[in-house]
Amino acid sequence: MSDLPNLRKRIATEFSAPKRTLASRRASEMPLADDPHSLEPEEGFNAPKERHAALKPALAGAGLLGSAAILGTGIDAGFYLLSAGLAVAGVSGAALLLKDWYRASTIPAAKGRLREEKASDSRWERSETSQLLSTIHDALGDIAIIREPGGKIVQANSVFCRMTGWLKPEGRTCEALGIEFEPASAPHRYRVRIATDAGTKIFDWHDVIAREPASGTFMLHSIARDVTEESRIARESEEARRRAEHASQAKSRLLATVSHEIRTPLSGILGMSHLISQTRLTSEQKNYLAGMRQSGHALVQLVDDLLDFSSIEAGRFQLRPAPEPLRETIESVVEMLSHRAHEKGIEIGATIAADVPGLMDFDAARLRQVLFNVVGNAVKFTHTGGVLVGAAREGETIVISVDDSGPGMNAREQARVFDEFEQAGTHAQRAGGAGLGLAISRRIMEEHGGSLTLSSIPGTGSTFQIRFPALGCDLSTASLARKDVLGMSRVLVMAPAGPASAALSATIRTLGGSCERAETLEGAQAAAVKALSMGLPLTDIIVDHRHAAQFRRLLAHIPSLEQQQLRKTYLINPEARNGRQINQMDGYDAWLIRPLREKSLVEVLRGRMKGMEVRDAFNDNRPMLREVPALRDRPAEGGVLLAEDDPVNAFMVRSVLERAGHSVRVVDDFGALAVTLFDAPAGARITPELIISDLNMPGGDGLSMLERLRQHERQEGVKPVPVIILTSDTQPDMRRKLLSAGASAVLSKPADPKALTAEIDRLLSP
Repeated sequence: MSDLPNLRKRIATEFSAPKRTLASRRASEMPLADDPHSLEPEEGFNAPKERHAALKPALAGAGLLGSAAILGTGIDAGFYLLSAGLAVAGVSGAALLLKDWYRASTIPAAKGRLREEKASDSRWERSETSQLLSTIHDALGDIAIIREPGGKIVQANSVFCRMTGWLKPEGRTCEALGIEFEPASAPHRYRVRIATDAGTKIFDWHDVIAREPASGTFMLHSIARDVTEESRIARESEEARRRAEHASQAKSRLLATVSHEIRTPLSGILGMSHLISQTRLTSEQKNYLAGMRQSGHALVQLVDDLLDFSSIEAGRFQLRPAPEPLRETIESVVEMLSHRAHEKGIEIGATIAADVPGLMDFDAARLRQVLFNVVGNAVKFTHTGGVLVGAAREGETIVISVDDSGPGMNAREQARVFDEFEQAGTHAQRAGGAGLGLAISRRIMEEHGGSLTLSSIPGTGSTFQIRFPALGCDLSTASLARKDVLGMSRVLVMAPAGPASAALSATIRTLGGSCERAETLEGAQAAAVKALSMGLPLTDIIVDHRHAAQFRRLLAHIPSLEQQQLRKTYLINPEARNGRQINQMDGYDAWLIRPLREKSLVEVLRGRMKGMEVRDAFNDNRPMLREVPALRDRPAEGGVLLAEDDPVNAFMVRSVLERAGHSVRVVDDFGALAVTLFDAPAGARITPELIISDLNMPGGDGLSMLERLRQHERQEGVKPVPVIILTSDTQPDMRRKLLSAGASAVLSKPADPKALTAEIDRLLSP
């Protein structure tokens, strides 16, 4: 028992200091890691690994030996429980030390293996992703490479290798492989050319800078797509566009030249025919003259169609809408074409519904052109029956219908009738023309916000419909102005069935009158008897010249008609008059010429006019003699200065002006014009009242002349002289340029003599 204190002291000496040191380090020098599951080393274990590896097994061994000694000594001394407890404590301490030693020796190795596995997985994933992307780009035919910041290739797909011809391009730069980079419009984009066995290929190259996750190094990833074919197509398209623009410019120059060259002699032909019409002619001569003028105007129309087609194709076509009377526009076209219709033995007429506004906004010149084409074609292809033009309103849309009794068209012909340079019908049915009229007409109506359509039945006839919006008018009051104009008229029309009599009857009813149409003597008798029996006797009877004999028999059968206040009107074609005077036509109070104008019909039925309305020489075949008016007194230096290089046109314009009472001085080029206005000595210069100049003459051009004239007038401080330009260039741009340069008016060749003299009177009026 005496050795027990010594034993306790030895145990305390062996175990107490290390345990306290270890406990102290665990409490104060070994802070917990931020992540308890982290495999990274803790800051508390910064001592050398060799010290930990040597200390812990030694302490554990000492603890085991001490436990064995305590157990043996205690048993010998009879302290069984105490020695057993101390032995167990020693073994436990040794076990803990061995456990810590094991952890300290095995975990770093596990961490190293784990880090290596993670790095291997990352390398595998990068390789797998790279291989996948490379496979995708290979399938798409795209180049895909990775380069170092210095430009050396690290990885390249098979497309790059095939294009460059290098199986192992790694370690080389693109420049060393002969690749040419051309900067594109966007950053990091290039146009790259690579020489291959099949020729030079063009690639759209895109660079992307990305950081490598493992190393943190920036790498240059490049993707390029073969755009050789796209570049070729774009290059060919651009070349085709340039060729098309060049061809369009050449076509425009050709059309302008042809227009000028054609219009100049046309101006002479039509102008001289106008002068001839002012002289005394026989009916036969006037018919010949009318045919010549008709052919001349047809040629002018063809030139205008060609120029319009060119303008529409170039996108330079413009409309000039203004308040215009639709009825007068339609009637003027029908009247112009009536001569053709009557020569063929067919009828033509027009009727306007009551709800069509009197004035509305539209381009009258262009609508007249469309009507002339559509109605002219109807007359051209109709050989029996006739053509009826009607205007009506559908809501806010105006509908002009042109019905003919021609051969009609099948579906295939209708589909191509609006194509350029096309004519429908059989070869025997087709007439002369370029096949542009209807195509241009449809385009004009589309520009106007409307349409031109066709419906036709072979063997029956065709109906063209022109539609456009009713603008600039009050539709609510449109029908009030005309509905009761003939409210007191009860009219019997004796005429053959046809468009002319149908239009006449419809117009009378539209204006509020009542009308009966009789195609036979029996029908006329029945209508007259019916009116008498109802106590509503007829106020008017209109007799077609082809029913004159039947009308005389009607008077014989119903003598009471002579006793009534019945106004009798004779209806004839202008060609059938043969110079007969109205007072030679017994039994008639007035006469009218077909096609009827609504205004003339109203005046006759109201009894305000007992003769025929005045028509121009185209329809009025009576011989006439117009005296040349006396020249007005002009100052010697005044008058009109005419600049025209074509002698026929100069003679024609001069004759027209002199007949209108103007004194005229003629120069034949811009050089002579400049001498007359600017370059002559001060005493020899003249100051004209008005200048009429061709746009294109030798020695300069009209624009330069205008600019110089206006500049000279500003410098001299004198009043600007009115200038009228005659031009074959009908394009709106040229007109604007001339007006901006100082032109007072611009007239297209061939200039209408009436329009020219009217313009002169306007400019010279006080």
